Amino acid sequence: MAKLSGKVAIVTGASKGIGAAIARALAADGAGVVVNYASSKAGADAVVDAITREGGAAIAVQADVSKPEEAQALVQAAVERFGRLDILVNNSGVYEFASIEQLSEAHYRRQFDINVFGLLLATQAAVPHFGEGASVINISSAITHVNTPNAAVYAGTKGAVNAISGVLANELAPRKIRVNTVSPGFVVTEGTHTAGVVGSDLEAQFVATTPLGRAGQPDDIAGVVTFLASDDARWLTGENITASGGIR
Repeated sequence: MAKLSGKVAIVTGASKGIGAAIARALAADGAGVVVNYASSKAGADAVVDAITREGGAAIAVQADVSKPEEAQALVQAAVERFGRLDILVNNSGVYEFASIEQLSEAHYRRQFDINVFGLLLATQAAVPHFGEGASVINISSAITHVNTPNAAVYAGTKGAVNAISGVLANELAPRKIRVNTVSPGFVVTEGTHTAGVVGSDLEAQFVATTPLGRAGQPDDIAGVVTFLASDDARWLTGENITASGGIR
């Protein structure tokens, strides 16, 4: 039997990149999956199609998790479709590099609204529907200790994710809900292509300082998430796993 058979998962920001890989991996391990997207319906539908072609169960649900009513609607759609909720992967996130001289209110608010407030709202909406053994997995970033220049705001959001995850791990432990964090290093995704990082000097720097000697791929992160979602990780909460090929 698949290790997540009978479980139901929501993956936020799952229309592409790391989120899409996580959704596919959870489904491959037997979970019913809600593929959340903010704007890319075509991408989310493609992920659902890939899952169903492999015999899995998935639906795509549009929601901007930084808006309370939409976060609530996302969770409600999962419960209405599958009848339960066991796993929440808070993957939705945006990043924009900018020097301190370029800092603006819009730059700050967009990243904190989605990366931090969205995580809180999605978790708030999900918790009442969880039973014992549920799992929240928050996607952070190794950037919190790599200290990449021009990433002060983005790194700040991920530092907040780490702190929030630790607090919620203790807060929700009496209800037997586990909360863990995964912090990827540099990963090749549509986003890093669009941002111009792939093929740049910055990518070369990341690879050169990564002990395992290559850039990460979305599936490298998805495997860690499925482990944390499963009973194999039943004794883990409040952990932050840095999945970065050894970069510190």
